[in-house]
Amino acid sequence: MDASIIVSSPMVRLPEAPYPSTGSTETADLLRQMIDLQREQLGLMRARQAATDDKARWQIFYNRWAAEFPELPGRCKAVLPNVERAYLELMREVSDRLDSEDAVDLESEFALAEFLDKYGVRLAQLGNVLGQVGHLAHVSPPDPPA
Repeated sequence: MDASIIVSSPMVRLPEAPYPSTGSTETADLLRQMIDLQREQLGLMRARQAATDDKARWQIFYNRWAAEFPELPGRCKAVLPNVERAYLELMREVSDRLDSEDAVDLESEFALAEFLDKYGVRLAQLGNVLGQVGHLAHVSPPDPPA
């Protein structure tokens, strides 16, 4: 004969909930202070984000001169694909050169200097132009006067 044995734990009584005391007002004050501190931290984080936002800085820079150069963002936007294409063509040329069998020659001081003379300055300057034109291309043009 199989008999099932059921074992249960004795009933556990939880202690009575404490009555509100003066400690609860201290807790509420502490929570309010924590919320105020979090709001202050959020404000500081937003200010830091705004200070490091490149687009906002370029927009402010352009807004100072927008009356004198109103067409500049549109022109930069129009020429940006050409500058990007030239940069990518140069990058392809550099990568082809590095991928070729002559890339081993870069181990010598003379070959490395020749490689940098041929590509280094052009690549750096074209990258700089691409960055500057790109920043101004993404600036919002001024609103036309009403």
